[in-house]
Amino acid sequence: MKKRVVVGLSGGVDSSVAAYLLKEQGYEVIGMFMKNWHDDSVTISNECPWLDDSNDAMIVAQHLGIPFQAIDLSKEYKERIVDYMFAEYQAGRTPNPDVLCNREIKFDIFLKAALTLGADYVATGHYARREETEAGACLPDRQGKKIYRLLAGKDPNKDQSYFLCQLTQEQLSKALFPIGELLKPEVRDIAQKAGLATANKKDSQGLCFVGKVHLPDFLQQRLASKKGKAIVIPETANVYSNGQSLDDLVSLTKPYAYQQSEGEVVGEHNGAHFYTIGQRKGLNIGGQPKPLFVIGTDTGHNILYMGLGEDHPGLYRKGLFIPNKDEHWVREDLKLSVGESGNYIARIRYRQPLEPCTLHKREEGLYIIFDRPQKAITPGQFAAWYDGEELIGSGVIS
Repeated sequence: MKKRVVVGLSGGVDSSVAAYLLKEQGYEVIGMFMKNWHDDSVTISNECPWLDDSNDAMIVAQHLGIPFQAIDLSKEYKERIVDYMFAEYQAGRTPNPDVLCNREIKFDIFLKAALTLGADYVATGHYARREETEAGACLPDRQGKKIYRLLAGKDPNKDQSYFLCQLTQEQLSKALFPIGELLKPEVRDIAQKAGLATANKKDSQGLCFVGKVHLPDFLQQRLASKKGKAIVIPETANVYSNGQSLDDLVSLTKPYAYQQSEGEVVGEHNGAHFYTIGQRKGLNIGGQPKPLFVIGTDTGHNILYMGLGEDHPGLYRKGLFIPNKDEHWVREDLKLSVGESGNYIARIRYRQPLEPCTLHKREEGLYIIFDRPQKAITPGQFAAWYDGEELIGSGVIS
């Protein structure tokens, strides 16, 4: 009996080829389009061509001769992703809605909908791979049972494993990534030869509801603009003297705390919650000898702290901290116990090169100390750690 797979058809070439490959491999394939956004209170309809995407997905399904349906997940998407996103920005943190969308929508709500259709698996067009292995000895209750490894996609320019860093073993057990072994040019070549309508379609940019919209414009739909001081902090400020001891995990990972008196007011901004650590564009403050970068935001007092030049010490930290509640291990059998440490490679944002680091598990959470200081460690973003090409775990940066 054929295994049934529901493919999340987005209307793009990657998911189209995923569906084609699964059918070629003998699966019973169903195409399903997720409609995630149509909130009229945020006027971005011209930047969210979901109707075109839905039509493209339907055309591909018809061409492949597979059943097709659309599912409206906009209510859940608003509650779980968009509302969370606004709340995080309001609090001065920078969320990653792509990671959340995979955890909360594609591999939760969408997965459950697929299972009601009798699906054995769900599949997406992610450039990532999944392999099966057996649990290690540190999980005796699961020893000998299947463990699912989340691996980087073969295409180093398109690897999307980072976006899947919050998935669980249960979610991975139901997931297929048919194009994970392919390079992007190979995917387009397959689409071309198969006569898929999406073969030459451009890749979508970011999430549908953000698209090419200037993020502050989007946030201003919900978060009020409010003029505040923009303050430049000198490189010599006393705040950078902390964290010199490699034995002091707390000082190495604690975000810098700035005071107005430590710097000079050089202009105004429209709201500290519109900016993120490391941001250079959109500051609209000139007359400085070097480019300005955001090095801190104080949403309580509506102050934006900045540094001159990309070598400013305020842009760099040796490590980061992840509280227990925000710590997640894809490989539960490799989870560190309190007092243990482990060497990994990690990234703090998508497309950032993986950097050597040491993880230290303590009672309060997980400390990640990098071999060399990292630029723009940003609260609210996800840090993901790997062993070689396998993603082991992740967590929200505090």
